[in-house]
Amino acid sequence: MERLEPSSELQSRLSSLSFSSFPGITSKQSDNRPLDRLQNTDLSQSFNESKTSMDETKDSGSHSEDNKEAPAEPALGEGGEENNSAGSCQLSAEMKAQMPPLKPPTTWTSTELKELKAKLRTEKDSVVTVYRGDIMTVHVPTVPEAKKVCWEFATDGYDIGFGIYFDWTPVTNRSITVHISESSDDEDEEEELEAPVGNGDVEKGSKAQSNSNLGEILPVYRQDSHLSVHGGNHEFPGEGTYLLKFDNSYSLWRNKTLYYRVYYSA
Repeated sequence: MERLEPSSELQSRLSSLSFSSFPGITSKQSDNRPLDRLQNTDLSQSFNESKTSMDETKDSGSHSEDNKEAPAEPALGEGGEENNSAGSCQLSAEMKAQMPPLKPPTTWTSTELKELKAKLRTEKDSVVTVYRGDIMTVHVPTVPEAKKVCWEFATDGYDIGFGIYFDWTPVTNRSITVHISESSDDEDEEEELEAPVGNGDVEKGSKAQSNSNLGEILPVYRQDSHLSVHGGNHEFPGEGTYLLKFDNSYSLWRNKTLYYRVYYSA
């Protein structure tokens, strides 16, 4: 019990103290500053206030920098390759929209193989060899003296792919020309030699056409031109150039002897 006496004495002394016992602090000052003084020391509030002030300072600085070095908007006609490519795509789309639809061709077959071959052997450049992996394209421009393009063809021993396209580019040369291109498809090596293709299968040469002015009249199909003569005609849809494709790109080893003729009709 003796150890508790000093504590009791200390408590009695503390209770006798008042604010007036300390210099510079009065009871009036303490009454005017209640607990709301502690509320002003809320850390979250002070942090928000400081953040707001910092943001205002940052915004004012950024505005000044923007006003000082604001990037100029690109002038009309500028924009580099992106604007040019977008313009070309839009132009191609507009050209395609203006192109009238292409009607399907009129086609027929005949069993007069010998007669056609005998006749074409006497004509210049009417019997050609389409080598394995190659595509022969006959460019036939429209002419004002005619209204239709006509064709006939046959082969020796094996079939060949055939398709027709139309290039709407204005004609600058009225001559019929022949172009030979090689197939770059490596997938054919995995297929069997002269593997049969079901009806309606399109050869690879007709799938990719980079020319935006090119319209498809007849997709490339393998035709049994060694069994019958294949012919047809198509009325001019307007000014342009027909592309008659004889496709042997699917053949790994066999060259094809092709008998063909192309002519105009009124």
